[in-house]
Amino acid sequence: MSRLLEVSGVSVSFDGFKAINNLSFAIGNAEMRAIIGPNGAGKTTFMDIVTGKTKPDAGRVVWGEANVSLLGMSEAKIARAGIGRKFQKPTVFEDQTVQENLLMALRKPRGAFAVLFYRPSPADLERVDALAEEVGLQTELHRVSGELSHGQKQWLEIGMLLAQEPRLLLVDEPAAGMTPTEREHTTNLLVEAAKTRAVVVIEHDMEFVRRLNCKVTVLHEGAVLAEGHLDHVTSIQDVIDVYLGR
Repeated sequence: MSRLLEVSGVSVSFDGFKAINNLSFAIGNAEMRAIIGPNGAGKTTFMDIVTGKTKPDAGRVVWGEANVSLLGMSEAKIARAGIGRKFQKPTVFEDQTVQENLLMALRKPRGAFAVLFYRPSPADLERVDALAEEVGLQTELHRVSGELSHGQKQWLEIGMLLAQEPRLLLVDEPAAGMTPTEREHTTNLLVEAAKTRAVVVIEHDMEFVRRLNCKVTVLHEGAVLAEGHLDHVTSIQDVIDVYLGR
């Protein structure tokens, strides 16, 4: 497997508490991975380290074919390198339409001058139509985003991330607060995205993880406790003890 992201021997402490403890993790180019673990296992801190929000005390975080270290890079530079992150709560521009949100997200020159005089080209509008179709919002393009359901806002945000053409998509608890139908659509959307890029999903909902049908990494106390298919990891006694509290 050619590795897109490799995290090795990473540790970070906050006020003496080891949030991440000698963690190693790797993911390939077009791969789906779910990360599960009890609260405080280090799942969000792991994403914070990969995206440059938190600097680790030790270890390496290496990206892409050129094996570039992400550790000295700013959050903005890491995002430009191709790592997109979706937080639990959707952050869309509520007063703008779905189409306007997607247009703003396209990879474009970002200088003040460019933004001021930006007029979408036919190619931009075509790309936005394709993105809306990909996330299931093609009938909502001209709706104000604030009117969308919770699930639709989540899809719009995923669409906005895909507009930036990331090679790695980090998604935090996408199923939270969704109806069963919305959850099913979200599953399909993420599985489809993972055919052309790496997708890492942090999730508490085991049914949702099962439907992703991918390799699972179990974190506990900031380290990898187990890795493999969901049925395999949930049959390991250590995982049952920490996760299911039996």
